[in-house]
Amino acid sequence: MNEEQSLYPLNMPSTQSILMLGCFDTKGEVFSFLRQCILEQGEQVIAVNTGVMGTTTSFPVDIESDQVALEGGCTIDSLREKADRGHAVDRMGRGAARIIARLVKDGQIKGAIGMGGGGGTYIALSAMQEIPLSIPKICLSTLAAKDLSRQMGNKNIVLMPSVVDVAGLNRISRLLIQQAAKSICAMTKVNATEDVATSGTIAISMFGNTTNCVDQCSELLEKRGYEVLAFHATGVGGKTMEALIREGYFDAVLDVTTTELADELCGGVLSAGPDRLNAAAEIGVPQVVVPGCLDMVNFAQMDMVPEKYKSRKLYAWAPDVTLMRTNIDENIILGEILTNKLNQSNVAATILLPTRGISQLDTEGGFFYNPEIDQALFGSIKKNVSQTVNVIEVDAHINDRKFAEIAVKTLLNMIERK
Repeated sequence: MNEEQSLYPLNMPSTQSILMLGCFDTKGEVFSFLRQCILEQGEQVIAVNTGVMGTTTSFPVDIESDQVALEGGCTIDSLREKADRGHAVDRMGRGAARIIARLVKDGQIKGAIGMGGGGGTYIALSAMQEIPLSIPKICLSTLAAKDLSRQMGNKNIVLMPSVVDVAGLNRISRLLIQQAAKSICAMTKVNATEDVATSGTIAISMFGNTTNCVDQCSELLEKRGYEVLAFHATGVGGKTMEALIREGYFDAVLDVTTTELADELCGGVLSAGPDRLNAAAEIGVPQVVVPGCLDMVNFAQMDMVPEKYKSRKLYAWAPDVTLMRTNIDENIILGEILTNKLNQSNVAATILLPTRGISQLDTEGGFFYNPEIDQALFGSIKKNVSQTVNVIEVDAHINDRKFAEIAVKTLLNMIERK
């Protein structure tokens, strides 16, 4: 089903509303109370039912579960007949996401709120992936105390513990639903304002091992009037940066720390997934890319390092962080991965190679210092890069002032030529 075939209904409110998302078949009473609390704040509500087994008569439902199921690629009857809860949750999450994407595109949502247990939370968080940063999102959930990072993705969703099950109204659930309702209504009234005029906004990636470089680059860019947003390359940070690049937040990208590529290759704990380093090339944002911290892969505690890596060069960065030095073969592959991504760009892209080391640990006398491995990385980059991507070797360490100055100068020249 493509967007033109979407079953998204046309009888939506004429003004922006708060989206209320949940399983109205089993939780109609609590959603009716939530809706009333939102209406009392002077807001309108778009109610989307993701419950498979039925609906509610307690309040008007704008988008029913049969429509959600069809958007998810099946019928509501087939989900009921199959009686597979996991399958149903997945399909309803996909369908709700498609509907919400259309509502966002048409400018009809000013905020979103969901409630639920395990299934309801999964559906709500899946659907909210289609809502941009500028629109507030709250999920009142029985699972809020668990690690939901995978379901949260890179979105700014506020998780609120329900304390008791979202299964009926009582003195606790009433209080928390009222708080959630007033919170989402208040959040929709916050408008993003520019305190000062800027020359533009730059995304920059960082790690503890590249902090000095990033600090110096940020200082130089801010002196030129740019706003700099730094993203910690912890997997979630890289995903978030990529998502915001796609949402059009940045005029250019200074990707100093591409270490998440190494974690993706070697199974580290800070992978940002296979789409890392794709966004700027895909939408045409100028970027300067550095193979910062590709000398390392991140694992948790030392005893959590996979058996196949136990004999490798390992460094305890913190009690719960173990870094593994990448080898020649891995760096050859990483060079290919990095250049293949940048080769797809239809606007200016430059790779800077700090020939005296690519991390704080990769400096002369440092624990990961190994010029031979670095040269394997650099050689792979130069071998695989296309003619549309410029490669500049800098006789400096990544954290040297000289390197930061060249990185900023290169990026500013690319912005001016855009």
